This record gives sequence, structure tokens and C-alpha cells, in this order.
Amino acid sequence: MRVAIAGAGLAGLSCAKYLTDAGHTPIVLESRDVLGGLVAAWKDSDGDWYETGLHAFFGAYPNMLQLLKELGIEDRLQWKEHTLIFNQPEMPGTVSRFDVPDIPSPFNVIASILRNKDMLTWEQKIRFAVGLLPAVVRGQKYVEDMDKYSFLEWLKRQGVDERVTSDVFIAACKALTFINPDEVSATILLTALNRFLQERYGSKIAFLDGSPTERLCSPIVDYITERGGEVRLNAPLKEILLNTDGTVKAYLIRGLNGAEDEVFTADMYVSAISVDPLKVILPKPWKQMEFFKKLEGLEGVPVINLHLWFDRKLTEIDHLLFSRSPLLSVYADMSNTCREYANPDRSMLELVLAPAKDWIAKSDEEIVAATIAELEKLFPDHFGGDNPATLLKSHVVKTPRSVYKATPGRQQYRPAQVTPIANFYLAGSYTMQRYLGSMEGAVLSGKLTAQAISEALPVANSSNLQTLTRPPATNAATA
Repeated sequence: MRVAIAGAGLAGLSCAKYLTDAGHTPIVLESRDVLGGLVAAWKDSDGDWYETGLHAFFGAYPNMLQLLKELGIEDRLQWKEHTLIFNQPEMPGTVSRFDVPDIPSPFNVIASILRNKDMLTWEQKIRFAVGLLPAVVRGQKYVEDMDKYSFLEWLKRQGVDERVTSDVFIAACKALTFINPDEVSATILLTALNRFLQERYGSKIAFLDGSPTERLCSPIVDYITERGGEVRLNAPLKEILLNTDGTVKAYLIRGLNGAEDEVFTADMYVSAISVDPLKVILPKPWKQMEFFKKLEGLEGVPVINLHLWFDRKLTEIDHLLFSRSPLLSVYADMSNTCREYANPDRSMLELVLAPAKDWIAKSDEEIVAATIAELEKLFPDHFGGDNPATLLKSHVVKTPRSVYKATPGRQQYRPAQVTPIANFYLAGSYTMQRYLGSMEGAVLSGKLTAQAISEALPVANSSNLQTLTRPPATNAATA
């Protein structure tokens, strides 16, 4: 069965991968000339990569880890020491670590918190632990019910000290959702915390050994095409054409460079594009349906990713860092963390600016200048004195609408992968699945979509349907 999938991000590619496993023939149609969607990357004229985002992989990403294993590329993840590292603005140039010992969960995470002496007092640690108990003991239903509160409101209801928010969770919220604790739904952070507490290596972090486009997306494409599927770039979806009964008749693909539009037909159709462009392209008859009306409750959050090349090493830290800056979210020296970007003499910092709503319309020059001002606080030894570090070049990547903005009450608007339209499905991290808008959420959504299609129209003698249900346990420590 032919399945047309609009969008070659992780959701669309993973959907296509699992459809080929089930014996179907997916054709992925990507509007741009690059794979990856929100993990896309490009090479500049010097041969240096720059990416849509700073992509960290967690041990609590079972579907992503299983996908890499099935592709035979799990060795491309470079696992870092099991720790979380925070800058200390009150002591410029220093960091505070939450080192996680290799003991069973949740005792490992608890031990990391108890052993940290820089950021939280004993009273704050105890209040925080007591506050988390309901989420741990009462399970996911309790976590889902907390969607009516912001994370800051939830913390206050638990009697957690406000300094815990300012010291730890502003950084965590900006890193996971690109917005602050007073905006983000409590459900999102509690879900992440539960994963970190329940899985031994859940909070362990890895970086890909090269660009996501080459090292992650291209192997998925190879897997798909070797099994009869197809991935087409420069094939933007212009319109969803309908039959008289409201089902999909075809995808109308916009012709580029003077070419005529193409009517592309298939047996089933999947939208794996982000929620914002999907809302624009929905057929008018569908927009009156309650299922699709709910999409109006979702919108993407603006994100800015920066790449800054310097004439010297600013740090030797080989890890993700939480900046605790009012402007920046997380950053890493990719010349340390990524094998393909390695440079023993110079730093290439990749940084996420968040929240970005007040910056998305500013010029690249303004954004870089503001970022350098923050870096002067993080690296005072390299920006003070008579010989400050020199910025060699920069790239600023703006995404005006990235993952859905996870404010309180959004869970009710997240749609299922199966729609009321018999031959039309959705994939994307904004759809309903257990994870937030993330690489893991995108992969899981694609897998769920492929499973739903395969259950609706099974292929005889398929031996791989079991891969679409439940991934086996993975061990991030051995990756």
C-alpha cells in the first residue's frame, strides 16, 4: 500500500521507516531541500555545519534509542558523563554539578541532589523532595491532571522554595520547552522529572557525532529507499484535494522553478508537518470539524539557535551546560562534544536563546552582540583584559514556529494520530503521546502513526509489526 507522507522531519521519516517494516510503501514529500525538519542542518562555505537546534539525546528517549539500534547506528551517540552542569551567575566562570552515581533509580538522582552543595540548601532539598512525592507516588494520571497549572504555580502549591525555581527550573524549563516556569504546563516538567527519576540512565545525555542531517536522517532515508520507499525533497504540499465524501483524493505538490503543480495520489495520507502550517493548509470542510478545530489551541514557540566560532578554546567541558542566563538557555562547546566538529585549538559554541519571542524579529547582529555580552559573564577570563577572545564568524538560525508552546491547558488540544478522515493521519511531536515536543516525541508519534495505519490495513505475512508496539529496554550506559 502506498502512503504519502508530507514532511521529512523525524516524525515523517520514522513513520516511513516503520511503514516499510510493516510491508507498506511510503513516499515522503519534503518542501525544502534539506532533511530533518526541526533537526535540519546545513554546511557553510567553509565546510562548517550549523543546525536548527542544539540537540541533546537523553537516556529517557527509548523510542529514539531503539530506532538508532534498528538502523545499526547507535554507536553514533557520544554518551557523556552522567551529570547535569549549571553555570553560577553569582560566581562568573564557575559551574555547579549534579553528579549522578551509577546506582538504581530513583536513588541515583536523589543522591545527586543531596550531594550538590552549591545551589540548594538542605531545607530547599527536603521541600523539593516532599513536593515531588505526589507526582512520583500518584502516577501519570496525577501528572496529566496538573496541566491546569503552570509549573511555577504547581511548585508554589507544593510549598517549594522560590529559589529552587530560580536556581534550577528556569534553566530546565527553557532547555526543554523554550519558555519559563510561569508559562510552561506543570504536566510537561513533571513528565520529564518522572522519567529521570524512574529510569536509571534517564537523565544521561549524549550528542550525535556529526550533523543530524547526515548522521541521523540520511540513514533513515537509506533504510526506507532500500526497502522500496521514496523520499523526495523540494516537493512542497500546496493543497489537500478531497473526494466528494471528504476523504483525501490527492496531495497537490507545488511546482518549483516554473514547473507545473503535481497531483500525487496514494492509498493513505499522512501529515508530518508542524501544527502551524498544517492549520493553514487544512481543507475548509475539515476546519468545521471538532477534531481539527482543536488545533487552533496549539501554536509553535519561537526558537533561536546560535553558532559562534572563536579564535581560542573557551572551555574544555565536554557536556551540555545550563547557562542560567536571562537570555540563554543551554549551550555546548561543540568542538568538545561532537566528533565531526572537533577542534583542539578553537571553540565553536552552539547556544539556544530562550525565550525568543522578543528577539525573533531582531537582526542577527543584535542577537550576536547580546549573546557575546552574556558570554562575557560566563567566561570572564577570556573576555576581559588586554587580549579578549575574538569572534571569527557566526550563524544565527531562527525558527519562528518550532515545537508547540506547552502552556497550561494545551494537553486537551493535542490530537490523536488517527483523524476522523478515513485515509488521513497525523504525525508530529505535537500529537498526543507521552512525551513533550522533542525528538523523542516526534519519533514516537511517527511510530504510532505507522502502527495505526498497519492495524487499519495490515499486510499479509508481515513479520515486523512487533517493532511498532513496544521498544525493548535500552541501556544508555552501554551505548
